[in-house]
Amino acid sequence: MARIIPIVAEQATSKLVASTAGLAGTGPLLTTLPPLSVYIHVPWCVRKCPYCDFNSHQAPSVLPEDQYLDALQADLEQALPSVWGRQVHTVFIGGGTPSLLSEHAMDRLLSMLRTHLNLWPDAEITIEANPGTAEANRLLEYARSGVNRISLGIQSFDSRQLMALGRVHDADQARAAIEMAQRAVARVNLDLMFALPQQTLEEAIQDAREALSFGTEHLSMYQLSIEPNTVFAKFPPALPEDDLAVEMEDAIERLCGASGLERYEVSAFAKAGARARHNLNYWQFGDYLGLGPGAHGKLSFPDKILREARTRSPDMWMQTALQRDGSHIAESRTLDPSELPFEFMLNALRLREGVPASLYPERCGKAPAGFAGMLTQATQKGLLIDSSIRYQATPIGWRFLNELQGVFLS
Repeated sequence: MARIIPIVAEQATSKLVASTAGLAGTGPLLTTLPPLSVYIHVPWCVRKCPYCDFNSHQAPSVLPEDQYLDALQADLEQALPSVWGRQVHTVFIGGGTPSLLSEHAMDRLLSMLRTHLNLWPDAEITIEANPGTAEANRLLEYARSGVNRISLGIQSFDSRQLMALGRVHDADQARAAIEMAQRAVARVNLDLMFALPQQTLEEAIQDAREALSFGTEHLSMYQLSIEPNTVFAKFPPALPEDDLAVEMEDAIERLCGASGLERYEVSAFAKAGARARHNLNYWQFGDYLGLGPGAHGKLSFPDKILREARTRSPDMWMQTALQRDGSHIAESRTLDPSELPFEFMLNALRLREGVPASLYPERCGKAPAGFAGMLTQATQKGLLIDSSIRYQATPIGWRFLNELQGVFLS
């Protein structure tokens, strides 16, 4: 459902000390590894939403919790050699609908992580939840097990729009779930969408106003887009014109600013000190271990950066993970040095403030000289701020982010 505050740790603040000669080699040379996060995928939903292209599947009448958790433990144990000794700063449990898991299952899952991983004492532990009554009633028990941040998939407070989006909750359930989440934890994010089918500017503003009225520390706002291989791709609804969608976006940003929420990332608004640390680690090109069906991961080693993907089918993933022979890994590939500029900028330029230029050699183990021409091109187009110490999009570049990111694709 979802889409991050600098992490205070020696892994995040240490500087790369590799020599210029070493950086000139064919592969990366990392002497300091990035901060590490963990993403866990729970693949089941009550019903697949027509706009959703995530790896989600309609839940069976009885959720196979024990088999899922046995496979998750097997997946984790097989991954341990790749992350052994590294501290985990954030955990994100996404889906799907993780709040379909029982209180007992969530307690076992978090106990598993604490047993096997070097979990930072104040690690941010987020779970995505839907506002359905049954799921919302579990939030307090999740918090007692260690969840300290909840991300609620509200999407809209308009009952007509909720029906159009195929959501299984209504507006009253959404409001009740927010209050339950706020009683459970101090840190709550609300996921909302705009530019919905036949939505007016006034309706989009009203959704944002109601979301802000709850005073949560974080708000994620996404423009509805038609993704391939979804019901909406086959039967596209009538969406607002682009100019109207831009009006909605600008109005929402003004409302958030007036309520003390700063827009720090393309889709994210936060109060001071409340940025989502897990997502920030993505945008700052940190590492993350992905566990569960279809989960993706990025792991750095002194001489390479590895991308992995698990088998997408929940049944196949459970079966193969339990075999403990690595067959649950659908893809494992080392990034070529030529891919690093695009991989890095694809993430970093989503942040409104950008990132220090020093972060590229620190996270990629390569000198930036290899893509100096791309930087010049982006600057000459007026898409990137002309700076030797920071990579940051101009206001125009941030508005046309796809074009800016595309400069680094060559």
